[in-house]
Amino acid sequence: MDDDLQVRTGVVIPAHELTWKFSRAGGPGGQGVNTTDSRVQVTFDLAASPSVPDPLKQRAVRRLSARLHDGCLTIAASDSRSQWQNRRAASLRLAETLREAMAPPPKQRRPTKPSRAARDRRVRAKKSRGEIKRLRRSTED
Repeated sequence: MDDDLQVRTGVVIPAHELTWKFSRAGGPGGQGVNTTDSRVQVTFDLAASPSVPDPLKQRAVRRLSARLHDGCLTIAASDSRSQWQNRRAASLRLAETLREAMAPPPKQRRPTKPSRAARDRRVRAKKSRGEIKRLRRSTED
């Protein structure tokens, strides 16, 4: 699993920048539950990484500030009983997290006003509805 991690176009994290840790996962596991280190933690030092361009790095650090510890992002996976599948899941989650953090900000919304015709239609509909309700009222007071 020593492959480079493709985050987005132009951003590839070399395998040597990822730190992997393995431990015993909780949950089901059968006979091998206490002997297999299937839980996976991958740590990536985002703040010190030379493979992420500076503008993207600054954006990602700002957006992930609550999840970073000393500039490092850690992702854990223990979904599967297989260490290999958990490694794959952790690397996919890391790539997706970084992809979302590096994404450009959404376009600024341009404020708009309803057209005059739309306002007129709305008022006409309200008056029509009010008239229907008025006609339903009983007149025996």
